[in-house]
Amino acid sequence: MPLTLTVLGTASPHPGPDRPCSGYLLSGGGAEVWVDAGPGTFAALQRHTDPARLTAIWISHLHADHSADLLAAAYAFAFGGMTPPAPVPVYAPEGCARRLAGFFGRPDVDFLKGVLDFRDLYDGHDVRHWNLRLTARAVAHGTEAYGLRAECQGSAFAYSGDSGPCPALTELAARADLFLCEADIDAHHDGEQVHLTPEDAGRVAAEARVRELLVTHVGPTLSRESATARAATASGRPTFTAVEGHIHSV
Repeated sequence: MPLTLTVLGTASPHPGPDRPCSGYLLSGGGAEVWVDAGPGTFAALQRHTDPARLTAIWISHLHADHSADLLAAAYAFAFGGMTPPAPVPVYAPEGCARRLAGFFGRPDVDFLKGVLDFRDLYDGHDVRHWNLRLTARAVAHGTEAYGLRAECQGSAFAYSGDSGPCPALTELAARADLFLCEADIDAHHDGEQVHLTPEDAGRVAAEARVRELLVTHVGPTLSRESATARAATASGRPTFTAVEGHIHSV
């Protein structure tokens, strides 16, 4: 099974009509992984797979625009008739389960164990599901946050998550066939280094020598078209816009 990326949502920092927040379906090597669970992405996920058949869920960081739809998944799995055959592994920063339990007003997380199996990410975390290998690297975002590298039968995919400029991004994306990278802001202000400009994304792609750059998570001060064009100029690589519903072969 070839490695593919299905775009579920790209919006920042809130969903819009027909545009959920960050979320993707990564499929390959016999595995299906929901990568980031921004608001609206659980509904979009159902257009492409049965969520109860997910191999795993992978969350880059706990900001709501990347994780809030875990609540929708918990309701679907526990009460909505989508109960998976075994608890779905959730790879996420520490505290994710407690945060989700808080939505239910519960001080403990044990009641979630029947449907979700939370496992803490850390820098260098590495796991294999069938023929799909997932590796996490800590990135700069002012909170615990990770980028993802996925490898499957000779193909490599990289995802920035949300990050400011940092060496880990270049290492994560090194010679990736497809690099999915945020370009959230128009410019850095007051020393802020927790997001990327389009030029930042392009430079990382160039330094990492990726085959293709896919621009996502474009914020409200930019258009997706202008962000992609600016990133392409900086990258010198084939550069595309992440669009909801599109499926990319890696």
